[in-house]
Amino acid sequence: MTSSSSAKILDGKLVASVLLADLKKEIDALRSKNIQPCVAFIRVGEDPASIAYVSRKQAVARDLGIESILQVFPSQTTQDELLAAIDALAKNPAVHGILIQSPLPSHISSSVVFNSAPAHKDVDGFSATNIGQLAQGDIEGLIACTPLGIYRLLQYYQIPTAGRHVVIIGRSNIVGRPLSLLLSARAGGNATVTVCHKDTQNIKAITRSADILVAASGIPLLVKADWIKPGATVIDVGITRVVDPSKPSGFNLCGDVDFSPVSQIAGFITPVPG
Repeated sequence: MTSSSSAKILDGKLVASVLLADLKKEIDALRSKNIQPCVAFIRVGEDPASIAYVSRKQAVARDLGIESILQVFPSQTTQDELLAAIDALAKNPAVHGILIQSPLPSHISSSVVFNSAPAHKDVDGFSATNIGQLAQGDIEGLIACTPLGIYRLLQYYQIPTAGRHVVIIGRSNIVGRPLSLLLSARAGGNATVTVCHKDTQNIKAITRSADILVAASGIPLLVKADWIKPGATVIDVGITRVVDPSKPSGFNLCGDVDFSPVSQIAGFITPVPG
């Protein structure tokens, strides 16, 4: 953010460090009772982004004292073979959590695979049981990490949600849908939530009414300054590699929000990355 920007930065890395420090204490307490938390990661194929994500998750687990198991399957693995592996982990009492890295190959049904993990081990919160629990307004179960991260970010910075208008751009089962359930739940954000998508009419008029705008479309620089109500909170979930020959890497990481002009209008904003 430039010095002339008016918006306050919501620092996701800072909030994560605080939450991880608290989590480390809980894990240490479990280990002192001879309980060793263990999570199993499943990756299908060699997608570079998936490899990087799982490696990062394993590193965080290791730092926290969580044992991790990584099972890697070739991209041609059948759905039945994958389900059999998940079933074995589900029946293993030493494994407390199962995380199936998405995306999966097109010949495998994500919903069938996600629903095959027992609800109490479904650490990503993608199963129908955990989504259904959230839909009933119960926020004590396992919730998808990005929606829960947004919720914790708003809590940390004491940004009011009750009765406020939240607009979410994107309706994916990973971000948009569960976030709308969490922020509209009486025990959660208790907000009025509007979900926009590619067929939404007059989207700019809708976003300009938002007290809190969450952009999760995956479209770089979609959200412009004239989409924002002055003083609104803007949370950018998108992160896309955009070709940039001037960078040593050959690309630049870009969010859904046109950060510099939007930061002149918004009251709070998240950077990408960060």
